[in-house]
Amino acid sequence: MAICVINEKCKGCKLCIKACPFDAIYMEGKLAVINEKCTACKQCIAACKFDAIEDTGEEEGPVDLSAYKHVWVYAEQRAGKLMNVALELIGEGRRLAREISDDTKVYAVLIGDGISGLASECFEFGADGVYLIENPLLANFTTDGYTKVLYDAVKAYKPEIVLFGATHIGRDLAPRVAARLSTGLTADCTRLDVKVSSYIDYANKNTTLDTSTLDPASDDKGLKQTRPAFGGNLMATIVCPRTRPQMSTVRPGVMTRRERVPGATGDIVNVNVSLAENDIRTKIVEIVKSAKEIVSLTDADIICSGGRGLGDPSGFELIRKFAAKVGGVVGSSRAAVDAGWIDHSHQVGQTGTTVKPKIYFACGISGAIQHLAGMQTSDIIVAINKDPEAPIFEVADYGIVGDLYKVIPQIIDEWDGADELYEATVH
Repeated sequence: MAICVINEKCKGCKLCIKACPFDAIYMEGKLAVINEKCTACKQCIAACKFDAIEDTGEEEGPVDLSAYKHVWVYAEQRAGKLMNVALELIGEGRRLAREISDDTKVYAVLIGDGISGLASECFEFGADGVYLIENPLLANFTTDGYTKVLYDAVKAYKPEIVLFGATHIGRDLAPRVAARLSTGLTADCTRLDVKVSSYIDYANKNTTLDTSTLDPASDDKGLKQTRPAFGGNLMATIVCPRTRPQMSTVRPGVMTRRERVPGATGDIVNVNVSLAENDIRTKIVEIVKSAKEIVSLTDADIICSGGRGLGDPSGFELIRKFAAKVGGVVGSSRAAVDAGWIDHSHQVGQTGTTVKPKIYFACGISGAIQHLAGMQTSDIIVAINKDPEAPIFEVADYGIVGDLYKVIPQIIDEWDGADELYEATVH
C-alpha cells in the first residue's frame, strides 16, 4: 500500500481518522493503522501534524494475470427484480467468455437479501453460474455495504473481467470497487471485445490508440473497451494490460440480450459475507418513490422523441398523444430538457439514456452527435424535420421533410390501418 504510518512518530491523536473520507484508518492501541479501504487520497497526510503518515510511492509487485479467470457481471436488482441491463450484460459476458477460451465462464453476481430466486433467471439468460451474496444488511443498496462485499468477493475469487450496467447504482459502485482493487475502470462503454484481429480492424477506424505495436498473431486476450470521447466526436478504445480485474460500466440498451432458455441451470456459489452495521456509514430511514411520471426508455419498443423543433413545451402534448396512439413512450433531446420543457428522465443521448427500440420517431430533432450516440442503433429511425439538411436524416431509415404539427396528426390518423405494415417491417 502506498500510504503507511510511521509508528515511531504516531502520537495517537486520531486526526487522521477524522480526515479520512473512506473509514480506512482505525486505532490499534495508540497507533493508527491503515486498512484495505485506503484509496491513497492523501487526506490523512495533510491532516497529520506529526509527519507520521507518508506516501512511500511504492507499488505492489506485478500482478499475476494468470491467477484471474472468468467473467463476472454485476446483476443489479432492485426490490427483487433484475434490471434489464443485467440481462444484456450476461449475454455480452457469455460472448466475451467464449472468445477468451472454451473453459472461461460467465458468472452473475447477485447482491441483496432473499434474492436466491433470481439465480434461475440469470441461468436462463446465459449465466454459467451465480455468486450469491446475501445478508439482511444488503436488503437495500448502500454504497459502503455493497462495495465491501463485492470487493471481498473479487479478492477471494479473482475474476478476469467485471462488468456493471452504467446505471445510477453501477456508476456509484464500480469506481469504488476499482479504487480499492487498484485497477482501472472504463465508464459508459458502447463496445467490448477480446479478439485482437477484430480489435485492430475496429481500432483503425475509430480509436485514439496506436495499434501499430500489436501483433495480430499474438494470444492477447485482454479486454478492449470502447467508449465515446471528446463529446462523442470519436471513439476511444481503452485497455488495462497490467492490473486485474478489467472493469467496465456499459450503457443500458447497447448490448443485445440473449434469447431466454427456459429451464437452464448452473452452479450457485454462496459467498461468505463479513459485514457489520458499523461498516455502513449511511442509514436508510425511508424510501420515497417519486410521484413524477415514470418512463422506461430502455425497455420500450417504440419511442416518440421531441426536440427544439417543437417550439415550446406545449409541443410535448402532441408527442404524448402520438406515443399513446402508437403504443410507445415519450423521449426528448437534451435541448428540450435544458429548456425545461420535459423531465430529464425522458432524455435520449450521450448524457441521457441509450436506447435501442424497434422504431424511433425523431420529431423536431436536428441530430446533434450526442443525441445520435444514444439512438442510432434503433431498428428503424423515422425523422420528421422542416430542415432538409438536418443531420438526423443521415441516420434515418425514413425521412419526412415537413411541419411536425401537420405530419404527426396525419400519422396518428393513419396508424390504425398500418398495423399489418408495421408487423411486416419489423419482423
